[in-house]
Amino acid sequence: MQTRDFSYHLPQELIASHPARPRHSSRLLELAADGGVHDRTMLEFPALLRDEDLLVFNDTRVIPARLFGRKASGGRVELLVERVLDDQRVLAHLRASKSPRPGTRLTLADGALEAEVTGREGELFAVRFEGGAPVLELLERWGHVPLPPYIARDDEQADREDYQTLYARHPGAVAAPTAGLHFDRTLLDALAARGIRSAFVTLHVGAGTFQPVRVERLDEHVMHAERVTVDAAVCEAIAETRARGGRVVAVGTTVVRSLESAAREGDLQPFQGDTRLFITPGYRFRVVDAMLTNFHLPESTLLMLVCAFAGFEPVMAAYRHAVEQRYRFFSYGDAMFLQHSRGGDAPR
Repeated sequence: MQTRDFSYHLPQELIASHPARPRHSSRLLELAADGGVHDRTMLEFPALLRDEDLLVFNDTRVIPARLFGRKASGGRVELLVERVLDDQRVLAHLRASKSPRPGTRLTLADGALEAEVTGREGELFAVRFEGGAPVLELLERWGHVPLPPYIARDDEQADREDYQTLYARHPGAVAAPTAGLHFDRTLLDALAARGIRSAFVTLHVGAGTFQPVRVERLDEHVMHAERVTVDAAVCEAIAETRARGGRVVAVGTTVVRSLESAAREGDLQPFQGDTRLFITPGYRFRVVDAMLTNFHLPESTLLMLVCAFAGFEPVMAAYRHAVEQRYRFFSYGDAMFLQHSRGGDAPR
């Protein structure tokens, strides 16, 4: 398959720059197993679940990963943390007029922070912060919310809450698992009232999730690495769900990649480490039966995953319907609910 197969027309005004308020007021497009589409709202989501189902969430926490400053030479620099290595060291993306070399000194956050570029790992820079306090504390105090590049505005104070799930626990993501942003206390209480069971994985979403696919042939694309934890409790909950005839419902593509990475050897097992799993049409899903997800960028790896899950033609037709019906797209946009297709994965 070609990258251009996953292109679609999206009017700029359909890209959401702020979230729906309240969260549960987001629209929900249901893609049924027969390919039919139904316009709903997130308040109807609990009714689409079965009593035996298991909802699996990603409990990563977004860190304020973006810092602005200058090099010792005076040139401007923008630093976006990709991964926290320890209390002082990070791997980061650096934007500057000239690529910083090892030994380059950085003054960040209007002089509040000092750091040094110590090396490079591929496209990422190794950076060491000074001053004694742990990096995560420094970022919480001085960092900016790393809004996606397609949200054409500066981050605001409200984004510290809006761009975070209610159940976020483990800091480390630089992008939100956006399907989870639709869940507020009203919706979580409605699920609890239904008796719907839940479990949690952790995938620290990296900035690579927004990087375009730069090759035409999908089998030539190299997926970025993201840290995943799937513990024994999740595996046990899924085994129990299978035993009672329920479905595993993933809240977001990050949960899909987490669970499928933990089942790469055939059976689902506890897993902790990096994943570079790139799911495209033709992939054999082992764990996930249904998925809630947002609408994704044209030609993105996330759209490719969704097409692999529910069938290329049905998904692309659903996207055309969403555009026609003026759904809101991307991180702060509306949601889709779909079930795994057992066929029709590739375009004609």
